[in-house]
Formats: sequence, C-alpha cells, structure tokens
Amino acid sequence: MAMHFIFSDEAVLLFDFWSVHSPAGMALSVLVVLLLAVLYEGIKVGKAKLLHHTLMSLPIGTSQQLILETDRDSAGSDSPPASSTNLRWFLCHFGQSLVHVIQVVIGYFMMLAVMSYNTWIFLGVVLGSAVGYYLAYPLLRLV
Repeated sequence: MAMHFIFSDEAVLLFDFWSVHSPAGMALSVLVVLLLAVLYEGIKVGKAKLLHHTLMSLPIGTSQQLILETDRDSAGSDSPPASSTNLRWFLCHFGQSLVHVIQVVIGYFMMLAVMSYNTWIFLGVVLGSAVGYYLAYPLLRLV
C-alpha cells in the first residue's frame, strides 16, 4: 500500500468487497464518497437545527429546574416522578445523541476512505464537503 497520494483507478475502500479495478468503478466510488461527504454536512446542519428546536420547545428555566432536581436526587430526598418536560428533554437528548453517533461514523468512514491515499477519492471527499456546505448551511437561516 502506498503511503503517498497516487492517481490510480485501483483501490480498496473501507471493506474488502469495495475493491475498485476500473476507471468506471473509480468514478462510481468517487461519486459515493462525494455523496457521503454531502450527507455528513447535511447531518451537521440537521443536528444544529434539532438542537435549536429542542431548546425552543423547552420552557424557560428548564435547565435550572433539571439541575435542582438532580441535586435533590443526589441528596437522597424523595422526589416526584419525572415530569413530561424531563421526559421530552430526555427524548430530545437521546435523539441528538443518535444523530451524533451517525455523524461520527460517517466522518470516520470518510477519513478511512481518504487514507487509501487515492487522489481521486480525496478530491471526492473535498468536493463533497464543499458542495454539502454550500447546499446545507443556508438552511440554518430557516430556523
């Protein structure tokens, strides 16, 4: 395996079954990696919008209320069952955590694809990231 960038139409990307041996296969692989990078940027924007909507849906002072209830629980006092606000906060936080895990997995896949040291794959990731940023970030204004 080369430890420098090469222009080649042969590469093994991420898994043994993703083995490229032709120019058409390399073009298709670059397209897949490009779309993966666009998806990554879209997920970043979606995660930011989800956080914004979560914070807007919670009543003012919820964070202070959650801190006080946590302090009471740790002090060992009897506390009432979790309210619907706490449940909603937990579900939103759980959803954000899942989106974050998906974002991290896609990010590592792109990193490992670039570590094939194939210049075409690298350019696909860079171009996909640029296109994804260009398309997704104006959507943040629509929040």
